[in-house]
Amino acid sequence: MSASSASVHPVEETPATDVGDVAPIVSMKNIEGMPGTRGGLALRCFQLGFAAAAFGVMAASSDFASVSAFSYLVAAAGLQGLWSFFLAVIDIYALLVKRNLHNRPIVTFFAVGDGITTTLTFAAACACAGITVLIDNDLDLCSVNKCVQLQSATAMAFLCWLTTLPSFFFNFWSLASR
Repeated sequence: MSASSASVHPVEETPATDVGDVAPIVSMKNIEGMPGTRGGLALRCFQLGFAAAAFGVMAASSDFASVSAFSYLVAAAGLQGLWSFFLAVIDIYALLVKRNLHNRPIVTFFAVGDGITTTLTFAAACACAGITVLIDNDLDLCSVNKCVQLQSATAMAFLCWLTTLPSFFFNFWSLASR
């Protein structure tokens, strides 16, 4: 039988390190797009702009209150706009005082908030896209409704979602890498 055992092939123990020889903690670099960076501020500004455009265009439509998906888009875009404005102010402050935003509770708050607003914005944009396709292609009621307005508000909501998604991923990545 050719099986080996510990008595035949002893395994050496790894030498114990002294208490003072603690391995350095590897921290994540400030990647552009993370909170507190110029890229993060740019993403927040784009989010705010697209959310404000979706909110304004949809709210200016006379038909938005009659369809619940359009009302949902107005609410989701309003929430996204407030969230993006709030975090843009925090990013501006962090850039002015040259501080990083890698504090675990702050990053958790940002990641959860971005996850919620990303999901709400995407759901609202998808619901509005379905309704606009129904109105335009299936019912052929674009002459009665302002389809171009509804479609542009839906497109702005999708663009808002596309700019919110990287913010969520950067925050989640920063949180997971700690």
